[in-house]
Amino acid sequence: MNKLRRKPVVGLALGSGSARGWAHFGVLHALREAGIAPDIICGTSIGSLVGATYAAGEMDSFENWVLGLGKRKVFGFMDFNLGGGLLKGEKIIEFWRENFVQETMEELGAPFGCVATDLQTGAEVWLRKGSIAEAVRASIALPGLFTPVMHDGRLLVDGGLVNPVPVSLARAMGADIVIAVDLNADIMRRHMRLQEPRDSELRIQSREVSLSELQLETEPPADEVPPLQHPLAEPAGWSGKWRRSVSSVKTLSASVMRRGQKREGDAEGDEPPRIPSLTNVLLASINIMQMRITRSRMAGDPAEVLIAPRVSHIGQMDFHQGRESIDEGYAAAQLAMPALRGWGL
Repeated sequence: MNKLRRKPVVGLALGSGSARGWAHFGVLHALREAGIAPDIICGTSIGSLVGATYAAGEMDSFENWVLGLGKRKVFGFMDFNLGGGLLKGEKIIEFWRENFVQETMEELGAPFGCVATDLQTGAEVWLRKGSIAEAVRASIALPGLFTPVMHDGRLLVDGGLVNPVPVSLARAMGADIVIAVDLNADIMRRHMRLQEPRDSELRIQSREVSLSELQLETEPPADEVPPLQHPLAEPAGWSGKWRRSVSSVKTLSASVMRRGQKREGDAEGDEPPRIPSLTNVLLASINIMQMRITRSRMAGDPAEVLIAPRVSHIGQMDFHQGRESIDEGYAAAQLAMPALRGWGL
C-alpha cells in the first residue's frame, strides 16, 4: 500500500547582524515572489525583529518605515543610559510594538520563536510564548549597546552570543527543511587587510631603481682605463661616474635600512592605522565572534539552504542604509533559488 507523503515543513532562520539585518527584508521579498511561504519563523537579534514583523503580517509597513530612516531619526530613538549598556532600547521597542506588532506569540499566524542568552549562566534561551515585544527586546540586547532584560527571573542579552543563525530552534519547532540567512558569512572581508605582493625592484624615495640601473662595476672597462697615475689619485675623466655609482649605493643602502625598520607588508609612505574607538572595537569583536560561532554551529547542524547576503561593508549602526541592505538580501536570495528549487520549494 502506498503511503501518503506529507508536505515538508519549511522553517526560516533569520540571523543576527544589527543594521545589516535589513537584508532580511530583501530575502523575504524574493521568497514571496517565488511562492515560498515558510511555515515556521525563527530569529536571533535583528532577525527576531524582522521575523516577528513578517509573522504578524506587517512586513511591508515596517519596511517602508525602515526605508524612511535617516541618521537624525535613528539618533532620536537612542535613549542613552549610564549603566548596563549605552542604550536602554525601550524607546525603539515601544514604538515598534505600538505601530507594528502588538500580539503575543500565540496569536501570530505562523509559529515564531527567537533566541536570547542568559547572562548569568551563558545558556541559550528559546523564547516562544508571551509578549513578542519583550522577547524581541531580549533577543536584540547586544552587550555594551543595549541594557540586559529581566525576563522570567533571568537576565537576558543578545542571542547572537550563542546561536547567531537559529537553525537548531527551527528544527526543534518541527522544520524539515531549514532556509538560513547568515549575515556574518563575509564579515572577515571588512577586518582583514589584504597585502599585495612585493615589487621585485626596491623603491628609492620617489623613483624606482633596480640593480641593473645602477650599472655598478668593480673596475672600469678596459677601453676606459686611464694612463698610470699616483695610486691615490682618481682616474681622469672617470671620477664623476664613480661618484654617481657610489652615491647610488649609499642611497640604496639607506633605503633598505629604512624599509627594514617598517613593518612587513607596509608600503612606502603608509601611515600606521588609527586605533578605533571603544565602541568600534567592541562591535568588531562581536562581529568576529558571531562569525566563528556561526561556522561552528552550522558545521554541526547545517541548513538545507543557506542564503548569505554580502553586507560586510555595512556597519553595525548603519540603520539608515536600509535600501542597500535590502537589495543585497534580495540578490543573495536570487542566487539561492536553484538550491531552493532542488528541494522542491
